[in-house]
Order: sequence, then structure tokens, then C-alpha cells
Amino acid sequence: MEIRPATEADTDAIAGVITAAFGDEGPKVAAIWRDVVAGGLDRASLVATERTDRSEGFEDGVVGHVGLSHGWLDARDRLVDILVLSPLSVRPDRQGAGIGTTLLAAAVEAARSTSAPAVFLEGDPRYYGARGWQPADAHGIEAPSRRTPGPAFQVVPLAGSPLPSGRVVYRDVWWVHDSAGLRDPALAEVEAALGSGRS
Repeated sequence: MEIRPATEADTDAIAGVITAAFGDEGPKVAAIWRDVVAGGLDRASLVATERTDRSEGFEDGVVGHVGLSHGWLDARDRLVDILVLSPLSVRPDRQGAGIGTTLLAAAVEAARSTSAPAVFLEGDPRYYGARGWQPADAHGIEAPSRRTPGPAFQVVPLAGSPLPSGRVVYRDVWWVHDSAGLRDPALAEVEAALGSGRS
């Protein structure tokens, strides 16, 4: 497996991986990433490729993708540029093979090469917490939407100094696609699974 920056030639393969990875929500998530790129908000786009043995020879195939895009942290003294990690996608037939973990680590390394002090995501705290992500509220940082269960909004600080407190602000693309946080019944199901209840 190889992790490398995505190229324009990977566009269709990335859309295919995202669509497959997210099931019924796949077309919507793929459209969000398409609009992130079209709006120039992407800061890193990495693909995982594997060589596939074909009768005509070996061919690289995209089996995973991760994207980083621009957002803000609305701190008391200023807007701080931050990164948002979404989506993380692995082709269903290759899930469970460590590809997602490798892509996450590569995305954090890519984020470290920027001036952003942190990268944020919404996701399962059991999965991401085991891979070094921390609850954002432990750093005094609020999610962009109250519909994001607290434990699911997570951060990896990138700088040595403490993060300023405040609320993360997503770019318009997330709101246009109604993809900040969750809506019922999915929200209630996740809250129940996390034991967080409604606030």
C-alpha cells in the first residue's frame, strides 16, 4: 500500500471510494468533498493505493482517501485558521486492514506542515480516540453545532502551546449540505450509544 497526495486523475476514483464507504450517505458525502475542492477549501487530499494484479499487468487502485479542509476557531481575540478532517473513506472490501489508521496518521502529518494549530473531526470516539484523537471540549472548544454529541467532536493539537478556547466554525459547504452534526433519528441513536443524552 502507498499513501500519496491525490492528483486530478484520482478524482473519479476518490468519488467512488467515498460513495462506497458511506453507503446510503455516500453520494452526499462525495458531493460535499467535490464542493470543498471546487471552492478551493481543500488543504490536503491523500489517497491509499494498492497494486492489483491484472492479466495485463499491475495497476494502482485507490482503496482509501482522506481530506483536510479549512475552517476557523472563533477564539476570544481572533479567528484562528484550523483544519477539518472529513471525509475518511476506505473501500468496503478493504476495511479492517489498517488503511484508515494509516490515512489518519498521514493526514495528521500533512496537517503538521501547515500553520494550523489543530485539526478537528466528527466521528466515533472509540475509533478515533484509540488513534490519538482527544475530546475537543477537554480543550475548551465547542463543536460548530449543538447537534454534534460532545464525545464525537475531537481534536489533535498540532502546536506545542495550549489551544485557545472557542467554537469551531465550519465553512458554508457543510451547512449547504446540512452536514454539521446529525439530525434525528440518527442523532438520538448516537447519543444513546455514547450515553450522552440530550443537552
